[in-house]
Amino acid sequence: MAELNTGDSGGKGKGGKVRSKKSNAKVDLTAMVDLAFLLITFFMLTTSLSKPQSMDLGLPDKNPDSTKIDPNIKVDQKRTMTIILGKDNKIKWFHGLLEAPEPNGKPTDAEYGKNGIRTELLKRVASVAEYAKTRPTYKEGDGLIVIIKPTKKSTYRNLVDILDEMAICKVPTYAIVNDISPEEKKLVDEMNK
Repeated sequence: MAELNTGDSGGKGKGGKVRSKKSNAKVDLTAMVDLAFLLITFFMLTTSLSKPQSMDLGLPDKNPDSTKIDPNIKVDQKRTMTIILGKDNKIKWFHGLLEAPEPNGKPTDAEYGKNGIRTELLKRVASVAEYAKTRPTYKEGDGLIVIIKPTKKSTYRNLVDILDEMAICKVPTYAIVNDISPEEKKLVDEMNK
């Protein structure tokens, strides 16, 4: 509501001249503040908040039964790919074992993103799936196995980024491992210089 206050009501001063009345205008902002709070409340209640995005990970049991675990599990090294995460967003990957690499399995540098590790992962997923189908022991789900080895100098973001790459490339099996062999330790020292 607008409210007008007028000055003094006396109109005559010296000499009988009539002075114009000065008016002080005041605007009552109560209604506007009420409307602002109603709008804020309305938008707070009708806006849907973003839901946190998460990735499903298969974690091992906390108390595994040691009688059921076979410590000598053999995996065809043609199906494995190892990715080592270093400092400053550096990645080294190799196919097979570092001790006995495949013909094209020497350690190679890569970057994150579609022009980096993703292209290699997509190639390997396709080629290993074709290779696995030719094996006599082929089972549904046999495919690329990626071993992710973060180092002490890599960041949490690096690990999340590489897990995102696994989801994008639809890698069937991957594992996060913190055991680094002596040969891989030399590679890590070279990366983290």
